[in-house]
Amino acid sequence: MAASGNLFAAIPSALPDEFVETLAIGRATAGAPVRIERIVSKGHASPAGFWYDQDEAEWVAVLSGEARLRFEESDRVVSMKPGDWVSIRSHERHRVEWTAPDVETVWLAIFYSSVPAGDASDGTGGVDAAVKR
Repeated sequence: MAASGNLFAAIPSALPDEFVETLAIGRATAGAPVRIERIVSKGHASPAGFWYDQDEAEWVAVLSGEARLRFEESDRVVSMKPGDWVSIRSHERHRVEWTAPDVETVWLAIFYSSVPAGDASDGTGGVDAAVKR
């Protein structure tokens, strides 16, 4: 049976920590692993000095709320609102700088194996974090 749900439903009323829910795990056509997560934040940020440094690439969108991500390379800050997404290459060190404290920020994140340089369909060659609005 096909799984279904609502990305804005069943959000815990208390969020002492970010809420992370794995929605799907599978393999892409080439057999590479893919994971899709719903993440809910409310006033959360990465701990001081902490940087995500993931083996997988990540595509993440803000569906509701607001957030700011910081990238260690060039100390770039990306502000995100509903509809904004960012593509983060594997091992691109980044952190959640801020999420809205008064509303839930709902993210949709897709984790996947990186493609070799020059193979990305978006023209970035699979190497640059890109933000689209």
